[in-house]
Amino acid sequence: MLLFFIVFGAYLLGSIPTAIWLGKSLQGIDIRMHGSKNAGATNTFRVLGKKAGWTVLLIDILKGTLAANLPHFFSEAFFSGYKDEFLILQLVAGFSAVFGHVFPVFAQFRGGKGVATSLGIVLGINPPAAAVCLSIFLLVFISSRYVSLGAITAALCFPLVSYFFIHNDTRIMIIFTVVLGVLVIWAHRKNIERLLKGTENRMNLFSKKA
Repeated sequence: MLLFFIVFGAYLLGSIPTAIWLGKSLQGIDIRMHGSKNAGATNTFRVLGKKAGWTVLLIDILKGTLAANLPHFFSEAFFSGYKDEFLILQLVAGFSAVFGHVFPVFAQFRGGKGVATSLGIVLGINPPAAAVCLSIFLLVFISSRYVSLGAITAALCFPLVSYFFIHNDTRIMIIFTVVLGVLVIWAHRKNIERLLKGTENRMNLFSKKA
């Protein structure tokens, strides 16, 4: 029963469709009908502007961080001395939040790609790895102005960063990093096609218009 509440609560948390609700409240539009038609932070920057984009980005990251830390509020005492089992519960809660972000119950099960929420999970469980991967993302994004390329590169580096640089050799954490990296790349499969064709949209967060 406790596991159900944690997993279901994390799913509901991830299901909060930040970009969709913000688009409707600010401009009366469904962001899924504009731009790339994705209910995520990147499309929010393009369609609604920087302020809305940063708001969506930060809230979506926070959803992942809160979901990964839900077990701390409910069951940490039950897992005293069982570090791996508690970590598994955190990862399950985190994945539930990502699933909710991609298939939100509050938005007809049509959400975003889950990248920002995935970053939030890593931030909640392994902050040093999150910081390194975020730096990689920013380096690639700023140099290329491709958000998708930055996300894909960070996803590819995440397992290596977690294992070699952060020295986290817990088996479940290794599996988690590989699975999460694959999911992020799979979510960007259309972006990869556009990158190969040279038709992917660029974005500059430092200009007046994103």
